[in-house]
Amino acid sequence: MKFNKILRPVLSIINQLGFDLRKIKSLKYYLRYRKERKEWINKGGEINQKSMILYDYDDDAGNNKGHYFHQDLLVAKLIHEHQPLRHIDIASRIDGFVAHVASYRKIEVVDIRPLEKSCHENIKFVQADLMNPHDLGKTDSISCLHAIEHFGLGRYGDPIDVDGHNKGIANLVNLLNKDGLLYISFPIGQKDEIHFNANRVFQVDTIFKHPSIKENMELVRFDYVDQSGNLHTGAKVKDFNTNTKDGCGIYTFKKIND
Repeated sequence: MKFNKILRPVLSIINQLGFDLRKIKSLKYYLRYRKERKEWINKGGEINQKSMILYDYDDDAGNNKGHYFHQDLLVAKLIHEHQPLRHIDIASRIDGFVAHVASYRKIEVVDIRPLEKSCHENIKFVQADLMNPHDLGKTDSISCLHAIEHFGLGRYGDPIDVDGHNKGIANLVNLLNKDGLLYISFPIGQKDEIHFNANRVFQVDTIFKHPSIKENMELVRFDYVDQSGNLHTGAKVKDFNTNTKDGCGIYTFKKIND
């Protein structure tokens, strides 16, 4: 009888969880949950609604690794150090990089997708497709983090364009004044690949072959995140392990020609 009393709710929970492996594994904490709930009640605690969450018992405090965590913080720091007159961002993460920068300065955000007007005055938004030239005015600082690899794949409602990433890079360079800085990041791996419709992956030196980069830009610094999610700052391109399958290259370029 006692076994059935425990088994029935467990089976019900499994049915609700579907095939979420993380949550299914967390069922090992079900008895702990029951014990702690009983302890809470015995100590006079009130429960207004049962909201059982088991998978946080063995979680870390948070995630301080990976592509987005490192690139968003690093580039936000570099912009703070450089103090540009104007900074434009193209399609980077709003609740990561953009939020970091907007905490200390104004940032103009451009994305093909709509964005609800923000109550934070440091964020100005323009909806536009950067595979096409746009008259946004010249700037001395521009970023495009983990976004260019999606251009033209249709994933975010953009038109299908096999050459979308190349058009996007050309337009980024055209928006810069001479001596302006471009911060760009994307997945890097063993070879140039298309993972349709998720993203492209590039070899670490592919960016240098792009005509707009080759003719108008010089590399100021190279940083990267390896496939274990660790950041390597101030690296050399040749230091990147070409056997890596899931890295993130973070490039800072300076425009040397008008």
